[in-house]
Amino acid sequence: MSVTGVVQELLVRYLDVWTPTALHARRATFAYASTSSAPALPEAALRVFAEFADRMRGRRLGFVVVTPEGLTGLAAAPADLGVFPVGGPPVERLPVALKAAGSAKAPLLAFLDLPDGPSDDALAAVTAGKPAELMLVTTPGTWRDVRDHLRAAGFTLTSGVELVDTDTEPAGGEAAVLVAFASSQDRSLEAFKNAMWAVDEYAGVRYRDPGDPDGHLLDISLKPHPGPLRRELLAHLAGTGGRTVTELRRFTLTDTVYRSGDTNAAITSLLTAGAVTREPETGRLAGDVVVRAV
Repeated sequence: MSVTGVVQELLVRYLDVWTPTALHARRATFAYASTSSAPALPEAALRVFAEFADRMRGRRLGFVVVTPEGLTGLAAAPADLGVFPVGGPPVERLPVALKAAGSAKAPLLAFLDLPDGPSDDALAAVTAGKPAELMLVTTPGTWRDVRDHLRAAGFTLTSGVELVDTDTEPAGGEAAVLVAFASSQDRSLEAFKNAMWAVDEYAGVRYRDPGDPDGHLLDISLKPHPGPLRRELLAHLAGTGGRTVTELRRFTLTDTVYRSGDTNAAITSLLTAGAVTREPETGRLAGDVVVRAV
């Protein structure tokens, strides 16, 4: 399975969480914009929405699809799902398409597959949703710039992970993409992280944390290797002088590819190795325990 297959499964898993929550509102919108006119991901999203057709009664879910050629041959949609296929340059057409679909001031999830990233206008159109969430597939090695762009647009919570397929190129090369997630709700970021690590493991496809100074490749697993997290926690502690466990759990959620629940095990490993100290020295590793780098 390729990187694209992992991205599709990640989207499907997150839609399984987002859709029933969004349908608590009277209306909601899912927007898909891509430089590719391949139908696989939009059709996968339609299959998810079909599973929740019974919850759409009396509500309206809009599905905006912006691709260069326009996707008009999508499978039959549930009666209460409004599909809006738009052809043309996705970055330019997305703001207009979202406005036409009436997506503002209602739940909005945008999935953007854009190697050069979204424009300010596109992000402004997305953040008009309340709440607004974004999954962005773009060029690897750009996480810092992408994160700054998303935060400047108004997203208070961001996370990024690189998907790397080392089997597709000869002589040790790799095919990779950066997947960025942006929201303003803790539970959404937690749900994205849970979906990310629940994806089925595919031969040759691994994760890489953009914040890991060693660029270590991680197998996709419900119990990911803690090495990169240990390094990032240690670097964070060295630069701050010490943090509580609660603050470190927050750092893990917002600044690494890991889930907040992975934090305590990594801290315990660092304590065992003598790389950090804790105060108080004994007892449960509770939220108010202060951890410092040695």
